[in-house]
Amino acid sequence: MLYFIGLGLGDAADITVKGLELIKKCNRVYLEAYTSILTVGKEKLEEFYGKDVILADRDMVEQNSEEIFRDADKEDVAFLVVGDPFGATTHTDLILRARKEGLKYQVIHNASIMNAIGCCGLQLYSYGETISIVFWTDTWRPDSFYEKIAANKQRGMHTLCLLDIKVKEQSIENLMKGNKIFEPPKFMTVNQAASQLNEIIQKRKEAGKDLAYTEDSICVGVARVGSQDQQVVSGTLKDLMEVDLGGPLHSLVIAGDMHPIELEMLREFAVDRTLFDKLLNDVR
Repeated sequence: MLYFIGLGLGDAADITVKGLELIKKCNRVYLEAYTSILTVGKEKLEEFYGKDVILADRDMVEQNSEEIFRDADKEDVAFLVVGDPFGATTHTDLILRARKEGLKYQVIHNASIMNAIGCCGLQLYSYGETISIVFWTDTWRPDSFYEKIAANKQRGMHTLCLLDIKVKEQSIENLMKGNKIFEPPKFMTVNQAASQLNEIIQKRKEAGKDLAYTEDSICVGVARVGSQDQQVVSGTLKDLMEVDLGGPLHSLVIAGDMHPIELEMLREFAVDRTLFDKLLNDVR
């Protein structure tokens, strides 16, 4: 059997009892190591599971899945995913490939940022389409996700923004030369994402276009959700351009229409509580 096992969002102990029991009986255990990270390293997982863990990078998962599938028709193999196994399209594609190989598989679910984002107080049923914000470069500054934010805002819905992760990435120069030299890991922060969103606003202002959100729109930044040092900060987009939420992983929410209870929760995490006092007075 090939097991796709969610690890949750915090540390080694966030795995489900069912998932842990299955890992202990598997012949090989792979850890998907590029769409997300835990707050602990591979060594801590190995200690907790009592098993060796093989890191599965993007190349292995997307190009060399036969290594993961090897002998999975004869023995038990675990593929571990931070969060929930279906949190990334990559894992759905891996399951489709396993099915084509005629392999039996089982999925063990766990918490992911898609439901744990409820910790900030905005109701899960009021979220629209989730977007991803990538690191800009000097020559590549995509903003195609803006229309999705605008569509969510038009319907009064919140937008969860998943922030870019660069793990085991090569520079263009090393890639072209075929050098297996990788850049240091890089994780987008809330203030970096807020700054890029603000640049999009300014560009649209200069072009005389309508704005789906402004620097005064209410947003929420979260970091290390599910860990003991989880951080949640609410304020305007301008406020979040200045916050420091510490180490990865970070996510950002652009709020839509808010119920008074949602506003009360955001007030608890506010950079400036008077802002939410005013908003609450306006709706009461």
